[in-house]
Amino acid sequence: MAYLNDLAKLIAFFEIGGRDLNPEEVTYEQLKEFLVWVGESGMSPRSQSRLVSGIKSFFRYLLIDEKIGVNPAELLESPKPGRKLPVVLSLLEIDRIIAAIDLSKPEGHRNRAIIETLYSCGLRVTELISLRITNLNFRQGFIKVTGKGSKERLVPISDKAIGEIEYYFLQFRKHINPVKGAENIVFLNRRGNKLTRVMIFTIVKELVQKAGIIKQVSPHTFRHSFATHMVEGGADLRAVQEMLGHESILTTEIYTHLDKEFLRETVNKFHPRA
Repeated sequence: MAYLNDLAKLIAFFEIGGRDLNPEEVTYEQLKEFLVWVGESGMSPRSQSRLVSGIKSFFRYLLIDEKIGVNPAELLESPKPGRKLPVVLSLLEIDRIIAAIDLSKPEGHRNRAIIETLYSCGLRVTELISLRITNLNFRQGFIKVTGKGSKERLVPISDKAIGEIEYYFLQFRKHINPVKGAENIVFLNRRGNKLTRVMIFTIVKELVQKAGIIKQVSPHTFRHSFATHMVEGGADLRAVQEMLGHESILTTEIYTHLDKEFLRETVNKFHPRA
């Protein structure tokens, strides 16, 4: 539907200009005019970037399907969306969220282990729900995580998170019969199935509301908080990059902008007027 809406905007642009064109007649210059028109309509750079992606995909398809001989959108550039600073939780807020978990419920200790693991290891949601028992090396204090592009990395895990996972195994997981294919998955629902991304989002949302925190918090917020607290604590940026599984250190550098003390020290150290 999103791609169809992108094409509808392009068609509307041509119709307003009184042009009735077939795809093979569209030129690169006309597409550039279209992007100017879209920009003047007040669309945000992020939305424009997604729109360009849709248009480029359409013309790439036409080229592959031999409906056109030349791709007019090949050199089309997306506007650079400004990077927003992520929401970060304080340690006190994280403790409040954990304290909001109802441990009288069967899944209480599982949810506590989930939050501790998200924050302790800075995992993405998909990495959390795909975590395997055979990839837990508690003796050495590491877990093996499969990230984007099926790339594996070793991530240190805190004693606190290890304790919560072990207690969850005793109190919840050993009483569950895993369904076929989920035998090796760490976090399961009551039916013995692998948790979904939506379920993790729901768990976090409910706990945040119970804790009375008004920030826009998602499971990914714990990853941002992990990285920010590491940088604030003086961790090497390359080490944080490795633990997060970022391909480029430029992605990791955003966490230095969240650390006001880091910025102040940098100015004091390198600015001639400091």
